[in-house]
Amino acid sequence: MDGRRICADHSYDKVCNMTNSLTREMEIAAELAQVAGRATLKYFQAGVSVEIKEDATPVTVADRQAEQIIRDELKKAFPEDGIFGEEFGNEVGLSGRRWIIDPIDGTKSFVRGVPLYGVLVGMENEHGDVVVGAAYLPALDEMVHAAIGHGCWWNGRRARVSEISDLTSACVCYTSTRNFGVCGYDRLLEDLGSKVGLLRGWGDCYGHLLVATGRAEIMLDPILSPWDCAALVPILSEAGGSFTDWRGTVTIDGKNGLSTNGLLLNDVLSWLSPGEVSREIG
Repeated sequence: MDGRRICADHSYDKVCNMTNSLTREMEIAAELAQVAGRATLKYFQAGVSVEIKEDATPVTVADRQAEQIIRDELKKAFPEDGIFGEEFGNEVGLSGRRWIIDPIDGTKSFVRGVPLYGVLVGMENEHGDVVVGAAYLPALDEMVHAAIGHGCWWNGRRARVSEISDLTSACVCYTSTRNFGVCGYDRLLEDLGSKVGLLRGWGDCYGHLLVATGRAEIMLDPILSPWDCAALVPILSEAGGSFTDWRGTVTIDGKNGLSTNGLLLNDVLSWLSPGEVSREIG
């Protein structure tokens, strides 16, 4: 694997010339998300078989193959780091760092032939902070990746959140209306839809990336796992926005997620009443 190749492909010369050690991790995360993502395309819109896991979520050979590709290359590049992925669980490392993988975020979209799915790779440092994130949308050929202190990059240019500061002009995304009902937030979307400029079901990681790239202002997910969140934390932060749980805490363990352009974070948190956000989610 050539860690310089993706720099050349996407003109990340400025990033590649940085001396901070996270440059290498950021570029490898991006390349692995891209390589694994492209491997999924041979199964996309090809009638791939679907299994249902014990947690009632779908999985395909593409999910497992993509995660295995990433794991194999990470073990070569960072043999002492831990790895935690949706399909193959947790492997404890010696360094204190951990890579967190969602091989296909949006498997339900993937199996339906909808192109709004992504491959997510994040890295926690030895303090448990996610400092590197990459998200690749194979069917759209979009790459968004970031590292703390290095900026957020979208297909070779700097990514920035929007400057909209009024909820009535905001575009709000969500993944599934069913999940809101399951978690006891039945009226949330209906109430929100009456307050914002645009409400759209552009879901899974795609909605969060729309916020990071200035195409939406808010993304709400009432149910998330750590592998859904990890790559998004540095991406949103370095784009000038925020990724938090519904209590406003920067975490990948909050069991839900909220991406904003930062300007609307307090508005959304105040709109989410304390009574609602204190409910157990999961």
